[in-house]
Amino acid sequence: MMNPSDLQRFAVSNRFTRFPKSFSLRKKVPWWYKILDPRSRFIARWNRTFLYACIVALFLDPLYFYYPITGDKACMQTDWYLGVVVTFARTVADLFFLFHMVLKFRTAYVNPLTRVYGHKELVTDPHLIAKRYLKHDFIIDLLATLPLPQIVIWFVIPAVKGSTVAQGNHTISLIVLIQYVPRLFQIFPLQRRILKTSGLITKTALAGAVYNLCFYMLASHVLGASWYVSSIQRQFECWRITCRREMNRTHSPSCKPAYLDCNLLDDPARQAWFKRTSVLADCDALNDKNDFQFGMFSDAFTDHVSSSTFSQKYFYCLWWGLKNLT
Repeated sequence: MMNPSDLQRFAVSNRFTRFPKSFSLRKKVPWWYKILDPRSRFIARWNRTFLYACIVALFLDPLYFYYPITGDKACMQTDWYLGVVVTFARTVADLFFLFHMVLKFRTAYVNPLTRVYGHKELVTDPHLIAKRYLKHDFIIDLLATLPLPQIVIWFVIPAVKGSTVAQGNHTISLIVLIQYVPRLFQIFPLQRRILKTSGLITKTALAGAVYNLCFYMLASHVLGASWYVSSIQRQFECWRITCRREMNRTHSPSCKPAYLDCNLLDDPARQAWFKRTSVLADCDALNDKNDFQFGMFSDAFTDHVSSSTFSQKYFYCLWWGLKNLT
């Protein structure tokens, strides 16, 4: 029998000789060095899985709009339990976005020059793959992956001195709306990629109907959540105007903007002000005599949506979104 060194010299001298896989002298390539084929079954399954993860993530982000709550104490506070649950769920969704970015750095692409001749040659050079990805989709994917709401809620707002619940609510809503755009845009090229490889998004007609219904429910969900957070801001604006009016009066105790934050509920001065203030009466949506107009947001207070439980609040806002879309 020939030893391994003789086998290697024989293979070099005769390039037409083929050996079984058991005689292969090449070491197994580690998985982190492998370049994936974009037409492989794994990439096809991952694209479909990531598409569903993107849709779930689009449903999660508007839940931050339910973060502020109000009650019958003329102040705004935050639902910390909801913040913890949504933060955990969104962090899991962010891991899908991060893994998708890693896969793009290790997935080959078709050389555009070879498409003219009908021969689609794959580019497997990691440097060329990374260079192409950084030029095209990297910025959008990065903006969609960054955990900005989590950072703002748990790190930025507590670190800012003198920050109120209203200011934090404005910041979170703005961050969610800005990051919602790149997350939404990720779905369209992903759908085209799935259609190119498999020819269809869903395998059955019923699944296709459910898939299209999800986007309709998503639009209602976003519209209802936006209506709720706008209603809370509208009521807070009425409180702020009334508080400013009471500051110009001579009676004591006078209103302070800090009293509109529920963190000062145990303050004796705030309790003394609350017994004499007319904030609740002047900002009552059921009172037709007040000067402040709630407009399309009056239903949130006439039906006591703002002070309801989260499940009642969510389904009411979802129904409101469905009603106005139809």
